[in-house]
Amino acid sequence: MKFTVIVASLAMTWASAGALAAPANTPAAAPANAPAAAPAAKAAPAAPLTAGAAGKPSAPGEVAATADSAPLPPPSSAAQHLYASAKNDILQVRSLLKSGRTQSSVGSGFLIGTSNLVVTNYHVVSQFALDPDTYVGEWVDTSGKRGNVELLAVDVLHDLAVLRVSRNGTGFFKMPEKLAGLTQGQYLYSMGNPLDLGFAISEGAYNGVIARSFYDQLMFTGPINSGMSGGPSVTVDGSVAGINVSKRLDGELVSFLVPARFAQDLLRKVEQQPKPPADFNAVVASQLLSHQRAMVDQLLATPLSLKPMGPYMVPVRESEQMRCWGRSSVKADKPFTVDDASCAMESAIFISGSLQTGQINIRHQFMRSNGLDQLRFSQLASASFKNEHFGSFKDSRLTGPNCTEDFVKSKDVPLRAVLCVRAYRKFAGLYDFALLTAATDQGAMSLQSRLDARGVSYDNGMRLTQVFLNSFSISPPVAPKKAVPAKPAAGGAR
Repeated sequence: MKFTVIVASLAMTWASAGALAAPANTPAAAPANAPAAAPAAKAAPAAPLTAGAAGKPSAPGEVAATADSAPLPPPSSAAQHLYASAKNDILQVRSLLKSGRTQSSVGSGFLIGTSNLVVTNYHVVSQFALDPDTYVGEWVDTSGKRGNVELLAVDVLHDLAVLRVSRNGTGFFKMPEKLAGLTQGQYLYSMGNPLDLGFAISEGAYNGVIARSFYDQLMFTGPINSGMSGGPSVTVDGSVAGINVSKRLDGELVSFLVPARFAQDLLRKVEQQPKPPADFNAVVASQLLSHQRAMVDQLLATPLSLKPMGPYMVPVRESEQMRCWGRSSVKADKPFTVDDASCAMESAIFISGSLQTGQINIRHQFMRSNGLDQLRFSQLASASFKNEHFGSFKDSRLTGPNCTEDFVKSKDVPLRAVLCVRAYRKFAGLYDFALLTAATDQGAMSLQSRLDARGVSYDNGMRLTQVFLNSFSISPPVAPKKAVPAKPAAGGAR
C-alpha cells in the first residue's frame, strides 16, 4: 500500500539536501545529515581556443562564438549592484562537530541593519539547536573572517532562527515596520553560498503565495541551490522579500521563500526576551504542540468526505493543504484487482535531518477477487495486512510502537483495527499515531485503510482515530431506474 510522495528539498548543505531528497506527499523521514561536501574534483584541461571570425584567434579570456553557440547575455546590472552593496552583510552559517571542529552542514544568513543579529533558517542551525553538546555554530563572511555564533531564537513552524555574532552589519538589510508589497512577476534576487562554492546572487521572479503549504510561503521562480538556505531574497531596491528555504526536486526553478514578516516577528521576540532559552528542545516541543492543535482542529472542522470504494464509503479529506490521489491496478492476467486512494498533507515540519513531523495521511486499498477462491484470497488479504510497518524499537527519535488490536463496528461495517502509538523521546507530549483497519464482512473483497498522524498530542491522536473509525459505511444501494412506458405512435393508419 504505497502512495506517491513529493517533497520539497531543504536547501541547506548540498550533502544534507541530497539526503532530504527522498520522495512527502508525506515527506518521508529524511536520513541523517550527510557529511559536508568533499573537495571538488579537478577541472578537465581546457579545450584549445577556437579561431574567431576571419581566422583571427580569440582574445585572451574571451570565448569565441561558433556556429553552434550564441553570445552569452549581458549580466544583470541590478544583480551586480545589489551584490556589491550587500556582500559585506551576507554570511555563511556552519554547523561544526565540537570534537575537531569539522564541518557537518552549511547554510547562509544575513545581518540585520547595523546590529549583530543574523537571520537564517531553523534547519541550518538544527544540529546545534537540538544537540549543543555535540555541535557548535560558526559564521564566515565574504572576506573570510569567522567566529562562533550564539543561538537566540527559533521558529520551527516557519523554519527561521536568529543568531548573534561578533560583528555588525553595514545597514544594507533592514526589517522596517512596514514591509514592501510584492507584485506577481516582479524580479527578486536571492543570495547565499550555493554548494559551499562561494557567495553568489541569482535572479528570478516572485509568483505569489503558496496555498498548499500549512504556513505561507512565497513561490520564487529562480534557482535556490543547497547551501543558500537562510540567505535573503530582495527586491531590486534591496528590500527583504523573504528568506530562502527550499525547492522542488520534481520541477525546474520551483523554489520557496519564507515571507519576511515572519522573520520580523521573530526579531521582535528576541528584543523582548531577557535571555536565550536554556533548552531549545523544549522550545521546539512547545511550538509543535501549537501546530498540532491548529492542524487537527482544521482537519476536523467539518466532517470527513466520503468516497465510494466497492461497496464501501471511505473517509478522506481534500483541502488546500491535503491532496488526494487514486490509481487502479486491473490486469487481465491477474486473479485479483487493486484500487488505491491516498490523501496526504503536502508539507511537514522539519525538525532534524532524520525527522519531519506535524502531518496527517490517509490511505485506502480495495482488493477484489477475480477468479481466486475464497481461501487463497483471504491469505492474500491477510498477508497485505501483516505487511504494514509501525516503526522500530531501536529508533533514537521515538519509542517503539505500543499496539492494541480489537474488532469494532463502524456503523454497519465490521472492522479489525490495530492502533499503534509511539512517543517522541526529546519532545514531551508528542506522539505518532498509526491506525490500520480491515473490513471483515466480505469473503471475495477486502478493504484495508490506514490513518497516520505524526506529531500530535495523545488526546488529539485519539480524537482523530475515533472520527476515522466512525466514518466508514456501506454504499447506499442504487435504485433501479423505472421503465418509462412507450407512448403510442402519433396518428395511425386509417
